[in-house]
Amino acid sequence: MNPLQAGPHAPPSSRRVILRLGLLVAVLGGAFLFAWQMGWVQHLDAEAVRDLVQSAGAWGVVLYLVLFALAELVHVPGMMFVAAALLLWGPWMGAAVGWLGCVISVVVTFIVVRGLGGQALTVIDKPWMKKALGWLDRAPVRTIIALRLVMWVAPPLNYLLALSSVRFSHFVIGSALGLIGPVAFIALAADWLLN
Repeated sequence: MNPLQAGPHAPPSSRRVILRLGLLVAVLGGAFLFAWQMGWVQHLDAEAVRDLVQSAGAWGVVLYLVLFALAELVHVPGMMFVAAALLLWGPWMGAAVGWLGCVISVVVTFIVVRGLGGQALTVIDKPWMKKALGWLDRAPVRTIIALRLVMWVAPPLNYLLALSSVRFSHFVIGSALGLIGPVAFIALAADWLLN
């Protein structure tokens, strides 16, 4: 079965779930520690991203999108990348590229986390977990839109959604629609502050 799609299947054993979650923690934890050791987490800012992307010339947008996706995996704040896009391309084009970067970054995180951790949250047999996941089952796109409006590109939200039973297509649609508002707000606020 494709790990990105949810559907009826036999629940995985708790041992298998623990092994997959251990692998997920090891890979993402190792990536974070590597990025921290290299100074990428604590020293990367909007100006540094702008300078790096500008030095890439015609490949700048591609480099920006790749950096954003990788940075999301190691918990570099997404707002900083949107700010870099606004510095690079102005309020309108910057907002569009920033939004695209947000969508690509959360999709990459979803694919990595779902691929490594599976749908681990679906095996938790607690009433509060079933209630929380029930919203995703009943109205997945609307629920994800609402979550994105509040939590934006927060890595913990990406991990939780990837480990749930939400379908990949619902995740992408809900995230893409839900991220329009926060990115537009940042672009308009930045434009207003600069003027």
